[in-house]
Amino acid sequence: MKSLSSEHAPTAPVIAATAASLPEQADALARARAFAEPLLSSAELDTGENVLAHADAVARILHSIGGSQAMQAACYLVYTCDHLNKPHEVIAKAFGSNFADLAMETTKLVRVQRMARIAQQSASHAATPIPMAQTAAAQTESVRKMLLAFSRDLRVVMLRLASRLQTLRHFAATKLVLPPGLASESLQVFAPLANRLGIWEIKWEIEDLSFRFLEPDTYRHVARLLDEKRVEREAHVEKLRLQLAHDLSQQGIHATVQGRPKHIYSIVKKMRGKSLGFDQVYDIRALRIVVPTVPDCYAALGWVHDHFTPVPDEFDDYIARPKANGYQSLHTVVRDATGQPIEVQVRTQAMHDHAETGVAAHWAYKEAGAKGYGGSVTAAGEYDAKIAVLRQLLAWERDLSGAQEGSQQDRVSFDDRIYVLTPNAAIVELPQGATAVDFAYSVHTTLGHRCRGARVDGVMVPLNTPLKNGQTVEVSTVKEGGPSRDWLNPELGFLVSHRARAKVRAWFNALAMGETVAKGREAVEKLLQREGKTAVKLDDLASQLGFNSADDLFEVVGKDEFSLRNIELLLRPPEPAAAQDDYLPLKKPRATGGKGGVLVVGVDSLMTQLAKCCKPAPPDAICGFVTRGKGVSVHRADCSNLRNMVTRSGDRVIEVEWGGKTGGDGSVYPVDVAVEANDRQGLLRDISEVFAKEKMNVIGVQTQSIRGIAWMTFTVEVSDSGRLNRVLGIVADLNGVRAARRR
Repeated sequence: MKSLSSEHAPTAPVIAATAASLPEQADALARARAFAEPLLSSAELDTGENVLAHADAVARILHSIGGSQAMQAACYLVYTCDHLNKPHEVIAKAFGSNFADLAMETTKLVRVQRMARIAQQSASHAATPIPMAQTAAAQTESVRKMLLAFSRDLRVVMLRLASRLQTLRHFAATKLVLPPGLASESLQVFAPLANRLGIWEIKWEIEDLSFRFLEPDTYRHVARLLDEKRVEREAHVEKLRLQLAHDLSQQGIHATVQGRPKHIYSIVKKMRGKSLGFDQVYDIRALRIVVPTVPDCYAALGWVHDHFTPVPDEFDDYIARPKANGYQSLHTVVRDATGQPIEVQVRTQAMHDHAETGVAAHWAYKEAGAKGYGGSVTAAGEYDAKIAVLRQLLAWERDLSGAQEGSQQDRVSFDDRIYVLTPNAAIVELPQGATAVDFAYSVHTTLGHRCRGARVDGVMVPLNTPLKNGQTVEVSTVKEGGPSRDWLNPELGFLVSHRARAKVRAWFNALAMGETVAKGREAVEKLLQREGKTAVKLDDLASQLGFNSADDLFEVVGKDEFSLRNIELLLRPPEPAAAQDDYLPLKKPRATGGKGGVLVVGVDSLMTQLAKCCKPAPPDAICGFVTRGKGVSVHRADCSNLRNMVTRSGDRVIEVEWGGKTGGDGSVYPVDVAVEANDRQGLLRDISEVFAKEKMNVIGVQTQSIRGIAWMTFTVEVSDSGRLNRVLGIVADLNGVRAARRR
């Protein structure tokens, strides 16, 4: 919509544009466009608009609101990122790291918002509708990403607002159908942001264009009503403007009187919010009075009320009670001699400048360098300027959380999150109720571990004090140390963040693990000293036992999950038996004649030996064979060697049996166990651990690996072969084991 009095249209925001974070380079704008043109001239956005044409339009919008040439140049570089293999490296080399950082940050934000819109579109077209809470959550996440992106580089907001406005203009000019989600996102996210930061021209246009796509019939109806008496209305307002300017001058009040542009969306909002008809909306006719001082504001207001009829309950003093974004003005509605209502705003020039530029002027700290805007801002002033913008962003987030209070469908809720500021004015996102300790862990793990005190907005507070939106938090630390166990006590309220809790638990777990490893190391080193093997490399020893590192070995030894006997066997392998020795004597002395061990039926005090070939153990079925000079050889009844000997000398077979107290006196018998498995790291360790946990001593190990298959033979001591079957079942269940059986 055009201004009622075009000669008095509001001036564009003037944003400082001197050298600094985006350094002014010779012909930066022309160079950036030349750099981008080959990449963008034939490319299209997902909206169908030519990318180079879009970038040209964005640059013009930035120029119209006072953006520097460096800022306009950046808008071209943003769109080249998708067409370069290493965008940051290439742009930094050609234009500097500041341009590259800004382009990459903006590109990331564009992608996040595109994904959020796609999620919402999928939800709206799904066969089974996705709950509205989830689609609102997607939009919420998009806004959060915007908020955090802006905190890292506030220039991003300039580029995003200008780009979104151009997208809406493109669809309005081409009369194409706007993609779903773009209009609602523009109205609910981008317009409130522009409003919060005071970029009024962009705010009004985004609102009107978004509303035009969301409710085209209503938009056309109100536009037609406005147009019907536009000439008559503008002539009437111009007459009042001239009269006010003359009369105020006669009263000694130097004033500039302007007409104000009308915006369809604001008219509709007022009609709906107050249940008014079109003719009852007062600010369809509106004037603005700009005076030098605050006393002049009230003097001008008094004169207006004296010469026109004030409308009851339509006066707001935003000078005494400024709006949250710092806006100040006097608003009143009066009726002229014909009874027509007209809204009048009264403000000083400084208030008007702020109303037009808002806090947008504050990102001059990014563009103005050490001199600040106008060359008068100190380093402290730069910090204060940035804080002002960030606090407005936080206020914008709160605006969004309550803007759609009555509409569950469109509501964006931030109730579960807060945003606080670091001393360097960076935004940190935390869960609701978070404390300074949560804040410290969010910034850096080491900062959290060493946190001992906190200042919130310059005041010392207990570490378990819940933080609030927009507070500035400063943490004091010690040079060394770790967290307190009290921090994990939920009743004390030191930690709310799950991430921070996990970091504290990890610290204490690592501390306990260190003690366990130290205990295991001590035990292994003592064993090596006893065995005279102190020259053995610990990592090599661990590798031979199937561990990745010495610390892994120390850990299981320290937990008593790995027997030191396994290390002894590795260091002292059993001596091989003589080739002619076919028999393996019992480890413990055996009694004869019914006292224990093996009994030879019908013969007293006859020497017996257990055959090495089959290694019998109670309660195996056994059979004796009388040897030449070594007494009776005792075999398992199913032994293949026994069958061969019986075939040759059947008359030497003799009946034997286990003694009645076999095993009860602590006797143990060596048996062989064969294991076939897929070879892998730690296989020997895992099998050895099974025998150790089952209290079976391993006295010998032989291994061989062929084409990835491990063939292993363990010699273990048992008192009862029946129990061995259960242990072999456990071994067979280990990862990679194909078979485990007794030989």
